[in-house]
Amino acid sequence: MTDIAIRRAELSDAKALLAIYNHYVVETHISFDLAPRTLEHRRDWLKGFSETGCYQCFVADRDGRAIGWASSSRFKDRAAYDTSVETSIYLSPGENGKGLGRRLYQTLFEAISGQDIHRCYGVIGLPNEASVGLHVAMGFRHIGTQTEVGRKFGRYWDVGWYEKALG
Repeated sequence: MTDIAIRRAELSDAKALLAIYNHYVVETHISFDLAPRTLEHRRDWLKGFSETGCYQCFVADRDGRAIGWASSSRFKDRAAYDTSVETSIYLSPGENGKGLGRRLYQTLFEAISGQDIHRCYGVIGLPNEASVGLHVAMGFRHIGTQTEVGRKFGRYWDVGWYEKALG
């Protein structure tokens, strides 16, 4: 893990982050997107983050290539929700179970800890033992499950909601 640096995401990471995300879109129920995203979409997504503030994104970099990311983004579009964020984390296939997710989340939470954020939410397509384990280890608690809320690959999937107090 010493060969991996955690740094802020850059526009030049868009292609690598797109490949990671689209793997989960095409191969798993982890993302509820049904069609792969485009490079233009991923670039626009990256432009929504800042170096300060509530919405930030960090990547795990090995030899100049992003192999995962953690981000905080707007939870809902109504103003009363502005002190809540949704957090997301995605790793390249084969990179889980090595402590990388924990490092990414620690960096993200340190960066946003001084912001006006009261709650962080992780929304996890179930089953997903790795993501549930990471979120619980990072101080999230399970607050509910929406049953059969999404349909993908010809079946319905549950979504677990996890909450972390911040600030």
